Amino acid sequence: MALLKRARTLGLIAAAFAGGLIFAVAWDLTPFGYAQQQAAPPSAREVSTLEATGAGFTSIAEHVTPAVVAIQVQREARARGRQPLRMEDLFRGFTPEPVESSGSGFIVTNDGYVLTNNHVIEGASRIRITLNDGRVFDAKVIGRDPDTDVAVVKLEGKDFPTVTFGDDEKLRIGEWVVAIGNPLGLNFTVTAGIVSAKGRGRSGELDLPGRGDYSITDLIQTDAAINPGNSGGPLVNIRGEVIGINNAIATRTGSFAGYGFAVPITLARQVLDDFLRYGRIRRAVLGVQISEVYPADAGAAGLDRIGGAKVDQFSDSDSPAREAGIQIGDIITEIDGQEVDRVSTLQRVIRSKTPGETVAVTVSRFGEEHTMRVKLDEAPTPNSTVAEQPRNNREGSGTSAGKLGISVEPLTVEVARALQLNGEARGVRVTEVVPGGPADSDGGLVAGSDVIIEILNPGPRRPVNTVEDLQQALSGLRSGDYLSLV
Repeated sequence: MALLKRARTLGLIAAAFAGGLIFAVAWDLTPFGYAQQQAAPPSAREVSTLEATGAGFTSIAEHVTPAVVAIQVQREARARGRQPLRMEDLFRGFTPEPVESSGSGFIVTNDGYVLTNNHVIEGASRIRITLNDGRVFDAKVIGRDPDTDVAVVKLEGKDFPTVTFGDDEKLRIGEWVVAIGNPLGLNFTVTAGIVSAKGRGRSGELDLPGRGDYSITDLIQTDAAINPGNSGGPLVNIRGEVIGINNAIATRTGSFAGYGFAVPITLARQVLDDFLRYGRIRRAVLGVQISEVYPADAGAAGLDRIGGAKVDQFSDSDSPAREAGIQIGDIITEIDGQEVDRVSTLQRVIRSKTPGETVAVTVSRFGEEHTMRVKLDEAPTPNSTVAEQPRNNREGSGTSAGKLGISVEPLTVEVARALQLNGEARGVRVTEVVPGGPADSDGGLVAGSDVIIEILNPGPRRPVNTVEDLQQALSGLRSGDYLSLV
């Protein structure tokens, strides 16, 4: 009898449990098995799309990385007096250690021309370049342009791997891009992101290196991770084409904070072409200083939209824009029929022109539209590098940095006054002397204070009034020749 009662009790418990489980499942109170909580796997179509995207990034890395280089720069120590000398330094003979830094670049021709940033190699006494395959080269500077932060260096050799250029003007916000470089000593690193914006200039936390009066503010913004050491490396579109040179980050910490910037490749190619063709930068200018247009400016000018570039002042009394009839306060809205919506657009359009070319400039002035024809001038070239030219391009004003090892700039009235020279002084001021170069070892030239005004030998004796005068004189010299300067 006791056994029967026990059996009945167990039966009731089992029935109650089963009934409760069925009831809970019916009302979806208890999941029937752990596997039902897992998310469904991606569909075959989704997997295929992800695989295709991944394969695209892999293909870009394999195609572009062989042409990317790691740049190691050595600079002479300039910090004398910044750190106090220790007593032991006085007895052992104190010699400042060279300063080293690193960056990136990429090969653009199979005979070894490399694009990088000006700030990566500026002031370098030695440039060592390492290729992805492990080969190491000493590089020589062809030219530097602080205004665009673009520089060109040369490797000796042939059959180098090269990149393919794209068209950044066709680049759209939201497109995938890949950054390749050598951040924080991690050589040949690949990161991916999108194009976040175009036409960026100096603002907020963005501190652009080496900018001057004729600086170009037309940067591509990306969220692909860029860190110190990435400078000079390529920004590549999804087709494996280089569309920019990585050159800056917006950060409060010194490391990547989500915002990187690159110089558009069309601008960099113009710098490259100028150095290879002329040995210097030939930049067309309107002769105006401009700024972005704000709502009040647009209202005063009678514009139906906020856009264009406002004329703030003229560069000098001989400004071609001023002579053509443009006035301070005008809003430039078109160049040769092409819409100007911001400062960077105007800079891009003018940069594509050549000095001496005439353009139609449309402005809005207090509700009235005017069109003037302006003959573009050539911008002065402060800190122009006396650049070495390829052997097959020694014509015109091409010169060789290796011959003197200096950089010079035009002697302005302000500089002449600062050097206590008379108001009629002419010549070019030495701005940089390469340590150990001919001008340093034999000539004894001093950067910042020496002015070259005349060439004595080889004859005929002739004045040096411009950078071009010096370049022309140097173009005919050969290794071992003597040059006498005053």
